[in-house]
Amino acid sequence: MARHVLVIDAAQRGARVAVLDGERVVAERSGAPETGLADVLPVWIAECIGAAGIAAGDLGAIGVTVGPGSFTGLRASIAVAQGVGLAADVPVHGIAMGEAFSAAFPMLRRPLWVALTARRGRVFLERDGVAAGFDETDLPEPEGPIALAGEQAGAVAARLAARGFDVMLTDARACSATAMAAALRLHVAAGLPLRAAMPLYVDPPEARLPSGGLRPAPQ
Repeated sequence: MARHVLVIDAAQRGARVAVLDGERVVAERSGAPETGLADVLPVWIAECIGAAGIAAGDLGAIGVTVGPGSFTGLRASIAVAQGVGLAADVPVHGIAMGEAFSAAFPMLRRPLWVALTARRGRVFLERDGVAAGFDETDLPEPEGPIALAGEQAGAVAARLAARGFDVMLTDARACSATAMAAALRLHVAAGLPLRAAMPLYVDPPEARLPSGGLRPAPQ
């Protein structure tokens, strides 16, 4: 893999784009865009690639978080990543949120649970590579000591600690650019197949077909 990688994350409330040279972030943009992600992300990507002093075709890989997370954010960020990869002939790889957060704690000696925001007061928990949605009042019981990361980690840690479980709260709430790039490089170094850039949806979409079916197309 070439030294420079582009990473993109819009799985949660904010968004992040960065270009890294090895383990060093050379350009980064992040925030909560007021306009549509599909409009903002390409601008951020162009700015980061330009600030890094390279062309898009010089990238060795593009990594994009695939969830669990926001339907809208995942659709937009993955589509943009695939568009950039196709135009520049650069491979695009998916990064699960659990993989990225785990890469941020290579020396952790206990299982890491990643707690992320879901709809209707629920949380997504990614444990051992498997993601599921839970009500905050009906969280699963850990089988032993665990660590927690993610934007809902504080709330989940408080509930589990109140029930007497051994919980270590990490300081990682958002998915960092260095962690995303590290997850990408760890897979390559281990010779493991990289994840396809496809959304990791946990909940079904809220949209439903009308009970009477779709109306026929106008003649």
